[in-house]
Amino acid sequence: MNALETKVPPVAQVIVIAAGMYGLAKTMPDLVFAFSGSTMLAIGLGIIGLGSGALGVAQFKQAQTTVNPHTPEKSTNLVTGGIYQYTRNPMYLGLVLILLGWGFYLSHFLSFMLTPVFMIYMRRFQIQPEERMMSQKFGKHYEAYVSRVRRWI
Repeated sequence: MNALETKVPPVAQVIVIAAGMYGLAKTMPDLVFAFSGSTMLAIGLGIIGLGSGALGVAQFKQAQTTVNPHTPEKSTNLVTGGIYQYTRNPMYLGLVLILLGWGFYLSHFLSFMLTPVFMIYMRRFQIQPEERMMSQKFGKHYEAYVSRVRRWI
């Protein structure tokens, strides 16, 4: 299983999960729900998700450290300010919010079950390996950061 660690790009994972959500919605139309404002909620979550991810990328760029999820060992700086004082993973949180927005757009009960699948996969195969690397690279500074800031929100 370690062979999957940091190998599958998070955006590719989102595409697969989003396609699965769409497939569920199309194959089981009886489980669709409707409420006024679901499209606006979907758009809002998508915008917040994109913003969270963009802020995370911008702060990594400003700190001149890698944003490549395949090479956490190339991290040169520990980023703890800005959005990183609220979440250790704003880019991944952004992807989760986009998936939730997609779920509300589809308005399908089962589609929401796939977002936790994405989160579990990300935690195991992307976040935990990154956290191990950060702990090795930045030691006590990273451990102090982990004790202050939650993984997601």
